Amino acid sequence: MERKFVIGDIHGCYHKLLEVMGQIPFDPERDQLIFLGDYIDRGEHSRQVLDYLIELKDKHPQTVFLLGNHEQMLMDFLEGGDIKPFLMNGGHKTLESYQIRKEVFDYRTPKTCFPTAHLGFFNSLAYTFEFQDFFFVHAGLRGGIPIKDQDLNDLLWIREDFYFSNFDFGKTVIFGHTPFPEPFIYNKRIGIDTGAVYGNKLTALQLPDMKFYSV
Repeated sequence: MERKFVIGDIHGCYHKLLEVMGQIPFDPERDQLIFLGDYIDRGEHSRQVLDYLIELKDKHPQTVFLLGNHEQMLMDFLEGGDIKPFLMNGGHKTLESYQIRKEVFDYRTPKTCFPTAHLGFFNSLAYTFEFQDFFFVHAGLRGGIPIKDQDLNDLLWIREDFYFSNFDFGKTVIFGHTPFPEPFIYNKRIGIDTGAVYGNKLTALQLPDMKFYSV
């Protein structure tokens, strides 16, 4: 795979996803897609986003899908955890996209409310991905800790302690999670969550060319 196309946090913005996928010159014979997590919550069309991504995964098995903190909150709830963190972070919009009323969980197990293919997708998400001089993660890394020993909470939630740190991880780290008005580029860190769900842009990054696409 000669080129990598990395897509930032979608958050249910299905139409922006279609637009940015239409912009990038993706060639499945020589390119690879990498998604940085947070496919659901806050936006209107989480279910449609997942339907699209699952179909994309079937067509292009080499595509990398990382776990975001929003998928983790939903998975925690589906495994018997508290629903409040999921709902407080925009999960009600996800339930609406599946046409699920919260009251349904009083008499049905949550997992039975979601398509099997979607549950399988959640369980297949990777924590990190590496390629040559690049490291891909949803939120970031904690300085001074080997990559193999990083805590999952940091991989999914860390913010300033990562992107304003001067620690050199030996690779350029590509991340999402924290929304910036424009792609964040600093000290071998590139953040491409540009706040699509807040009325700003959905951004894709082409590597190794360092070319940005946004809608």
